[in-house]
Amino acid sequence: MTSERKIYVSTDEIVGEIRSLPKIKIDYLTFSGRGEPTLAKNLGEIIRKIKGLRNEKIAVITNGSLLFREDVVEDLLATDVVLVKLDASSQKLLTTINRPIKELTFDLILAGIKRFRKVYKNKFALQMMFVDANKNYAVELAQLAREIKPDEIQINTPLRPCKVKPLPKEEIDKIKKYFFDMNYISVYDVEKKAIEPLSPKATLKRRGKI
Repeated sequence: MTSERKIYVSTDEIVGEIRSLPKIKIDYLTFSGRGEPTLAKNLGEIIRKIKGLRNEKIAVITNGSLLFREDVVEDLLATDVVLVKLDASSQKLLTTINRPIKELTFDLILAGIKRFRKVYKNKFALQMMFVDANKNYAVELAQLAREIKPDEIQINTPLRPCKVKPLPKEEIDKIKKYFFDMNYISVYDVEKKAIEPLSPKATLKRRGKI
């Protein structure tokens, strides 16, 4: 666990993979997967290089922990979509659910998200993962969302296999009611599409399975 930005994968390696893509329809080129994308010190450089190669929109899924940093904000301004996770409404919940390193406090993360929202002009979404630990704090999380003013709120629960059990659709439907005045979508509302990975092994690695 770290908050240090450094080069984990070289820009040339990423660009090489992008160049090797077959001719298929792509909606978004997304930075996500195993680890926090904004920890990559060369994230901005990679985004600019890809923008020069491809026409697809670029998205970044982030836990928001480094949005208080000017260099991270600068890197993300070049994207078309930023999705920020927000699963907690207090320091206690943040520690329970997200287990951050000590120097990353709830107040610091929230302030960074709010500040970034004010300067980012493209599509901005909040991803909220609801589980047993935070399902009773939907009111507080909805209020935070109103303060942040995202373009979209994604109400999730972990449907992929993991140690934490997902909430049933009935409970998610109850949670949705607290977001009645905002643009939201839940994981149970999305039509499931059949997908086939270009590389099953790479997909498993990205998700931390191998």
